[in-house]
Amino acid sequence: MSNKDNSVHNYFIQPGYIYLPVSQTKISAVLGSSAAVAIYDKSKKTGGMTHFLYPEKLDTDKPRAIYGDVSTLTLIKMLLAKGSKKKYLEAQLFGGAFNSKYSSEDIGKSNILSARKILERENIPLASEDTGGEKGRKIIFDTYTNEIVILKVDKLRQSDWYPYS
Repeated sequence: MSNKDNSVHNYFIQPGYIYLPVSQTKISAVLGSSAAVAIYDKSKKTGGMTHFLYPEKLDTDKPRAIYGDVSTLTLIKMLLAKGSKKKYLEAQLFGGAFNSKYSSEDIGKSNILSARKILERENIPLASEDTGGEKGRKIIFDTYTNEIVILKVDKLRQSDWYPYS
């Protein structure tokens, strides 16, 4: 069964959110030190994305999607609850930039390591990634085709945020 329809929806995912659409959607995100994990089901031709700011939930914190360990695992569970099988899932990982002009702490590296750890533990292969470096990214993920467009920018501008001006 295909969930490709005649219209493609657009969704801008804010940090701290997880999105698993029911029809073909182009999910976009703007990433600096934050990270995004896109997971695709090759059998169902569907996928979702999470966008998180911090690597791991501390023991005293509530589990929320701003944490990479929580959001990545939750997206996997959401796909499985919708009938996906792990053997058909693959992930793509983006973001985690670090620029010392804007921050003294390389949280981006920790975000990427957190996502990789969850994907490895859950046996979800990492098909591709574009991580690290000093540049921010704008990404667009097509949940039906599993194609991702990556635009790298030196500085995230207001016009990089959806709706684009």
